[in-house]
Formats: sequence, structure tokens, C-alpha cells
Amino acid sequence: MKTSYISSVLKQFEYYKMLGEKAMQQLPEERLFWQYNRESNSIAVIVNHIVGNMLSRFTDFLTADGEKSWRNRDAEFEDKFKNREELLAYWDSGWRCLLGAISNLTDEQLECIVYIRNDGHTVTEAINRQLAHYCYHIGQLVYIAKMAVNDHWESLSIPRNKSFDYNRRKFTQKKARRHFTDDL
Repeated sequence: MKTSYISSVLKQFEYYKMLGEKAMQQLPEERLFWQYNRESNSIAVIVNHIVGNMLSRFTDFLTADGEKSWRNRDAEFEDKFKNREELLAYWDSGWRCLLGAISNLTDEQLECIVYIRNDGHTVTEAINRQLAHYCYHIGQLVYIAKMAVNDHWESLSIPRNKSFDYNRRKFTQKKARRHFTDDL
């Protein structure tokens, strides 16, 4: 049986995956590669970095250091994709690796020690560290997408000036435990 922690963190990761995907869906292909300036990252570069990190951290998660010798972090900040399909295929490979590693965990493994750059973390600490890291970058991705789409942006949460309508709808429903994504 999985703990509520494992189930909860999987839901959190799936929620942020969905936010990134819904943001990228709103963009024409060329906007995935748009940079505000030379020092800024495009969405494609952010995806490259997130996935490079996921593959490094969650490949052989319990048995090998999370910073793999084959990882080239600096290259993650270069644009390597030819098109949307390549970018999304890479995105999916990172999420499959991460979600697969976490889905296979047992409650007993949560207190095991794993290493990232030779620093020990409990499995729970390592997962929390990566959740925060990916949320940070997916927030950047959403913000860049929102700027790139401009007036055509479709909100990924409660639209501006719609809180009253949202709350009215929510409070007319029977109380229930729901997923984060039930309302999106």
C-alpha cells in the first residue's frame, strides 16, 4: 500500500506536468523557442533543463547518485529541439522516468538515503527538493507562455475577475475530497 505522501506527491507532479502542457498548447511552435533577451531562457530551454534534471535524478533513483556522470547540465541551457514534437517527446521521457520511479516506491523506502552530488537525502527529502525545483521552472514556463500569447492567454486557474463566480460554484457543491485538477 502507498502512503498518502506517495499518492499526494504523484498528484502534485502530475498537476505541474499538466500546467506546463496546457501552457505550451496555447503557443504556436515558434513561440516555444522565443527568448525575451539573450540572457533569458526560452520554454524549449527550460524543458531541456527540467528533463535533463529528471533523467539524471530519477534514473536508478535508489541506487545511483542523482547527478549522473553522463549529464551535461550546461548543455541543457542550449536550444536542441527542431520542433514541437521533439520537445514534447523529450518532455514526456522525463515525466515517465520521474513518475515511474516514484510510483514504484514503497513506504519503507521513504526514509532510505539517496545521494545528489554526494550529499545524502532521505527519499522524501530528495523528492521534495525536485518537486520544488520543477514547480519553480514550470512557473517560469507558464509566465513566458503568458507573455508570448499576450491577450489570447487562457487562464490555467481562476481567471481574473472570476473569483466570485468560482467560489459561488464551489460552495453550491457538496463537500468532498477532490484532486487539484478537478476544477481545471
